[in-house]
Amino acid sequence: MTTTQSPRSDTRARIIDVALELFAEHGYEKTSLREIADRLGVTKAALYYHFKTKDDIVRGIVEKMAAPLDDAIAYGEGKPWSPGLRDELLRRFAAGMGERAPLLRFFHENQPALRESAAGLAFKDRMIRMISLLHGPEPTFRDKLRATVALTSMHSAMFLLKADLCEPDRPAPSVEEAMEAALEVALEVAARIEPPAR
Repeated sequence: MTTTQSPRSDTRARIIDVALELFAEHGYEKTSLREIADRLGVTKAALYYHFKTKDDIVRGIVEKMAAPLDDAIAYGEGKPWSPGLRDELLRRFAAGMGERAPLLRFFHENQPALRESAAGLAFKDRMIRMISLLHGPEPTFRDKLRATVALTSMHSAMFLLKADLCEPDRPAPSVEEAMEAALEVALEVAARIEPPAR
């Protein structure tokens, strides 16, 4: 079965991909809409049809980054907490994380620009909701911390790969291997989250 996308959604996806490339090369602040349009080979007016500002592009990036997170939250909300639910939420969050590597890089490298933006605040809210689903009801501070560390292990693995902090005498793992290791660590940390005492 094949899925077709509209030309509009294809163009939006291309704009986001090109913007991510330019943001990685020059930084968010130093990249202009003109440069994005030029790299795409379109007029600035054509770019405006899809995104009016760089902030609109960032919102598009956040939506793309947050889609698996939104899916995991939708899966978990309304279900009673259990260790099995906690682990499934982590697996769902980790799925496809390697494909989102450029998005993660953008988030890491542009935190000051994102911190107070509407898109950044919306993503922060999503992360807080996911952390709450992971630790369940009546968590201790340690359980909240464990849920946060488990969730951010995926981001940490990407940071290690990007920063080239792997062992010098061993080849760096692939993105897929790094994500597999991150999920393993996340599940180990999350396993220490205790269900509420009754």
